Amino acid sequence: MPPPANGFPEPQGAIARLAWRLGKLPGIGPKSAERLTQFLLSADPADVLSLADALRDVKEKVRPCSECFTLTEGELCAICSDARRDPKTICVVEQSRDVAQVERSGIFRGVYHVLGGRLAPLENMGPEKLTLDALMMRVRKNGAREVILGTNPTFEGDGTALYISNLLASSGVRITRLARGLPAGSSLEFANNQMLADALEGRRDF
Repeated sequence: MPPPANGFPEPQGAIARLAWRLGKLPGIGPKSAERLTQFLLSADPADVLSLADALRDVKEKVRPCSECFTLTEGELCAICSDARRDPKTICVVEQSRDVAQVERSGIFRGVYHVLGGRLAPLENMGPEKLTLDALMMRVRKNGAREVILGTNPTFEGDGTALYISNLLASSGVRITRLARGLPAGSSLEFANNQMLADALEGRRDF
């Protein structure tokens, strides 16, 4: 039996339990959870079981890329495995979803490094919880020419970018920051393709 969440024990009964679990997903309130539960109850059993299999596969097969830490099913992700990508240009982002967002801009041909978050002392997110040591090793190993700081344009994202630039200050690598085609306080997740293309092309030394 899973431990209580937020002080409330998991309800009994398959329907109530499913609605409770769906309600724990981001952006899903009680009413939406109830509608989703009713949809799944009336859906074709094969479709529901396929969804269950997909959820299981995600947890059992997906893992961080051994090079850049984006989520993938193999040892290396498709980008790190692509010989056409420039390993000497590294774009540093906070989360795996940011990789997909930058890729949709269609202009970046380097590689990525996923930090796994951003510095947020009030949330107990310190440097030791990010993949900073691995980033430093990649910069040295690849002989990187440029590190693009693609953290989100938020207070925490800017602080993380400043911390990384200080770590790399003596490395000789060019350090740039995405241009402010991205609104301050926003995140890469909500930027459109043109905004990201402009931010990449207009990046500035940091």
